[in-house]
Amino acid sequence: MYHFFVSPEQIGEKEIIINGDDVNHIKNVLRMNIGEQISISSGQDNKEYRCEITEYDTNAVRAKIMWVEEAGMELSSKIYLFQGLPKNDKMELIIQKAVELGAYEIIPVATRRAVVKLDAKKEESKRKRWNSISTSAAKQSKRSVIPMVTKVMSFKEAVIYANELDIKLIPYELASGMQKTKDVIGNIQKGQSIGIFIGPEGGFDEAEVEAAREAGAVPITLGKRILRTETAGMTVLSILMFTLED
Repeated sequence: MYHFFVSPEQIGEKEIIINGDDVNHIKNVLRMNIGEQISISSGQDNKEYRCEITEYDTNAVRAKIMWVEEAGMELSSKIYLFQGLPKNDKMELIIQKAVELGAYEIIPVATRRAVVKLDAKKEESKRKRWNSISTSAAKQSKRSVIPMVTKVMSFKEAVIYANELDIKLIPYELASGMQKTKDVIGNIQKGQSIGIFIGPEGGFDEAEVEAAREAGAVPITLGKRILRTETAGMTVLSILMFTLED
């Protein structure tokens, strides 16, 4: 069943009105017929509206609400992925998979060893593209919320942004002790907010790791093998999803 997002004001007591780009997608790409069922979320809560398409207007699709239920698609913990800017289009893959794995928010971070440098114009364009990918991934994986991709932050800004989170993890190739890592992750409680700091291709500068540590981040190891930046975050998210899933 296809899944769509609307803003809260589009949801009535008995009917939901879909507009924007999804109208063309439903009518002309998916070619859905009157009477077919779809699921809809507001992107701001855990409710899923099961609906039936009743009418096509020029710029809208009308759908009758059949029933509403708690979707249960979200993890009990909000996970924030602080991703060092990677080269090429790797960020697009990272965002797509992070959303599928349950990340609540994705924060691009300009670290010292990051090769990519974005000026204001490029960043605005990239961020628009990144949030579009997040929306598409949220639809595909039937998320109840659309994870936001924030503005690019410096490492210092990112550490401050993560200050209020309950748990902060920083995978680091020089960290040792797999048992310690297992203990740290095993002690995370459902409902605790979690920040994951992932370095770019060149890894974190030692000063960045120390700054994160001073701010309460715990260095962890992901094993003896060196993982690519696009793999490391997915590994931690997968472990957390398995650990925290109800």
